[in-house]
Amino acid sequence: MDKFTLLNGLVMPMDRANVDTDAIIPKQFLKSIKRSGFGPNAFDEWRYLDHGEPGMDNSKRAINPEFVLNQPRYQGAQILLARENFGCGSSREHAPWALEDCGFRVIIAPSFADIFFNNCFKNGLLPIRLDATQVDGLFKAVEAHIGYRLVIDLEKQTISTPDGTVYPFEVDAFRKHCLLNGLDDIGLTLQYVDEIATFEARHRAAQPWL
Repeated sequence: MDKFTLLNGLVMPMDRANVDTDAIIPKQFLKSIKRSGFGPNAFDEWRYLDHGEPGMDNSKRAINPEFVLNQPRYQGAQILLARENFGCGSSREHAPWALEDCGFRVIIAPSFADIFFNNCFKNGLLPIRLDATQVDGLFKAVEAHIGYRLVIDLEKQTISTPDGTVYPFEVDAFRKHCLLNGLDDIGLTLQYVDEIATFEARHRAAQPWL
């Protein structure tokens, strides 16, 4: 998992409440358990004008020009600005996989579904809760300024806007540590690989019949 320290990123607004995980990555794309390759099908039903299925050549599909992800001004965005209850619905971990593969590193919203919120941290995404009034102000700023960017400082736990406004945000200390050091669940376990090997050797010697 890539480390997250400081991000100066373009913001893409998704002005919809209750965006569920089936909208983020539809169920027909859940057959793979690889973490990569889901980006082209993120928001598939909103992004394209036809029905998507695994194995389709997305470059030949008709895109929906009205959908925000397809608009030229938001190409390359790394920060997703959303409304309340983002990531509701089923608990599929493919949703943060798809968002990360799409290029996003940060999601800002007033609230998130709990399981999705937890899954983001496990997959290198930083979900940030801000007051609904602050989020509304950011939506207005993004709409008014092409190329609107925010600076996310995880160490300081701040969001800085182009006009100098700084929004502090809360993040659990352990989750912050994991993101700063690029540690997912496997990475955390591998920190104790020597201790694990020692235990296994001692266990085999004490109980060789197992």
